[in-house]
Amino acid sequence: MMAARVLFVDDEENILNGIKRQLRKQYEITTALSGAEALDAIRVGEEFAVIVSDMRMPEMDGVEFLHRARELSPNSVRLMLTGNADQQTAIDAVNRGAVFRFMNKPCPVTLLVESMEAALEQYRLVKSEQELLEGTVNGSIKLLTDILSMVAPETFGKLTELRELAREIARAMRLISTWDIEMAAMLSKIAYVTLPPQTLARVRAGKALDQAEQLVIARLPETSSNLLANIPRLEQVSRIILYQRKNFDGSGFPQDMLAGEEIPLESRILKVLHELSVQEDNGLSTATALKQMGRQPGRYDPKVLQTVGWFLMATEEEEALLPPIHVKVAGLRPGVVLINPVETVEGHTLITAGQKLTETMLQRLVNYHHVHRVREPIKIAMPAEA
Repeated sequence: MMAARVLFVDDEENILNGIKRQLRKQYEITTALSGAEALDAIRVGEEFAVIVSDMRMPEMDGVEFLHRARELSPNSVRLMLTGNADQQTAIDAVNRGAVFRFMNKPCPVTLLVESMEAALEQYRLVKSEQELLEGTVNGSIKLLTDILSMVAPETFGKLTELRELAREIARAMRLISTWDIEMAAMLSKIAYVTLPPQTLARVRAGKALDQAEQLVIARLPETSSNLLANIPRLEQVSRIILYQRKNFDGSGFPQDMLAGEEIPLESRILKVLHELSVQEDNGLSTATALKQMGRQPGRYDPKVLQTVGWFLMATEEEEALLPPIHVKVAGLRPGVVLINPVETVEGHTLITAGQKLTETMLQRLVNYHHVHRVREPIKIAMPAEA
């Protein structure tokens, strides 16, 4: 087993040298003579299990350093060495640096090792819980998307495209992380799995719905949100989905006081992308649809609408395609464009026409074909650049 990585920070070099001599056989020790030097070590290397800092250091004290270290490496367990353990120092260290344990200088080696071992046990606990949580979340997401792909394959195909577009728009709007909006895009219509088969068939065919069905459809964001709310790590995804139809002026569902930039940015992005997709399905060009949406003040976030317009207009040029050909499933490749929909031998649509096959879509199609069979040949076109 590799030795645990530990970072010691102190402006007195002789103290650091003494610590390295005493503990180098037990831990992989890195030292730094200042907070700034220590932050650089955190940025460039592998994660430290434990970070131990002196309190009194010039330029950046231990509380400030541990506060910044927490932002850079939240899993690392933080300890503080101090010769002046006053009450205010303790309060600041706990509140800003989330310090796990204090040690007074001079610190006996036995106490230092005892504190280190307790910190390492805490680190292992945090990491194991994190791995368990990530496994649970990933498994839950895969299960939900697999169910949706079977119940509503056309919807699933569109959501795959929506996820990619939502990620690019989020990046253009400088969202630090795109994970939440990507998951919200993929799961934004997960409530379709709760619809009665006859209602789902009418929705997919664009047919008129009765009043009861319209009410069910109107509450789909709430249903989707509720399905996800109790899954660990998906709380924010659930909230994004809940507000994905909320108007920028605060009207619409859900009926609460949130309006404008109080509505999650990810929800405002999804609202524009979802409703733009509906307009395009009705036969409008992207440019025309965006113009019409821009004439509805209060409905959309103007900044989001503008960003979506800029992004799509920049990529709107039609990709040059080679003449269509017919291939079997085995002849499909990622990147080809479907000229006709992919259907089962019974005539059920699996992937709608006009879509560019992704690796994920192709793998699902191949797996389906092995069991249920897909109607062949399939009419496709290759991008000219390929």
